[in-house]
Amino acid sequence: MASIQKRGNTYQFTISRMVNGKSTPIRKGGFRTKKEAKIAAAEIEAQLNKGLLPHLTPAPIDEYFQKWVNLYKTNISPTTKLHYHYTLKAIKEYFGNKPLQEITRHDYQQFINEFGSSRAKETIEKVNTHIRGCVQDAIEEQIIHHDFTRKTVLTWNNPAKKSDEKHLSYSDSQLLLNELYNQLKNGLGYYLILLGLTSGLRFAELVGLTRKDFDFSKNTISVNKTWGYMKRSPEGFGPTKNEQSIRTIKIDEETMNEFKQLFKTLPNNIHQLVFYSPGSKYKVISNTNVNKLLRKTLINLNIDPITFHGLRHTHASILLYKKVSIYYVSERLGHADIDTTYKNYSHVIKELRLEDERETINTFKEMLV
Repeated sequence: MASIQKRGNTYQFTISRMVNGKSTPIRKGGFRTKKEAKIAAAEIEAQLNKGLLPHLTPAPIDEYFQKWVNLYKTNISPTTKLHYHYTLKAIKEYFGNKPLQEITRHDYQQFINEFGSSRAKETIEKVNTHIRGCVQDAIEEQIIHHDFTRKTVLTWNNPAKKSDEKHLSYSDSQLLLNELYNQLKNGLGYYLILLGLTSGLRFAELVGLTRKDFDFSKNTISVNKTWGYMKRSPEGFGPTKNEQSIRTIKIDEETMNEFKQLFKTLPNNIHQLVFYSPGSKYKVISNTNVNKLLRKTLINLNIDPITFHGLRHTHASILLYKKVSIYYVSERLGHADIDTTYKNYSHVIKELRLEDERETINTFKEMLV
């Protein structure tokens, strides 16, 4: 049984406990009333009865999350690190330094509801994943004994589809591809758009390509680095987004032949970058300029514009539409896992499933003689 003592204007509880034959009492004070001290003591005793070691020192969620990121997330890219800082900022703005021990499922659900009211689905999923991972480790360390993120209902705002999430149809992609070949003589930017469409590489991967990454005997491109093309990126060469992004992909012969011819006249530069631009702030063709060029090209073709990143979605959607294995598409895009591919291209997969369903029905129908 716990005993309650008055200490000045507050109350303290003491719980008798033996550890390895030695008396190791648990004490905690600062309670305004005797009743509050009794309730707190009862909770601690309940934990002890379950074999749980109570963690009496408050662990502010913002401090714990910061330490958790610094300890376990050291091997991540600068961009991913920014995502964790974004989550930390959200935690500080909503919870402040509230201890993990005092946060309930109700509190956390309220946070998700408020935070998600002005954010997109992807943002909410990321933030929840970060916090949930941190909470799981806090449970492992017995700092808390319940998962307040469990059974959380994720809510978010559903804005109109962003332009960089859009992709071109198969027929529009054909029009663009043919137009790009006609325009290659007019500047390096068209080569960048062409390779974006036919490779599906991320922009940072494309501008990080050097001459030696092209193997014209095998028609392959090696992806093993990126180039910092914006303020938040590391300067110069940097790592790929994840380990799976280090890959060698096959490129169609026509595209490779165009680059083979390009390399014969392309001036050398200190880094041997393919898409080098000495007048640009980051020494490569800027993302802004290539987006303007892509937009202009699509408008001239009477096609609704998409962003350059939309070419990556277009590349993947075309391959899936042509019944290329989703496992190969995931590997070619350098996704961290197959779930990322399923999530990003669920709309295409759903359409293909309906086609497969019809084909299955027709197969057995045609077997009848």
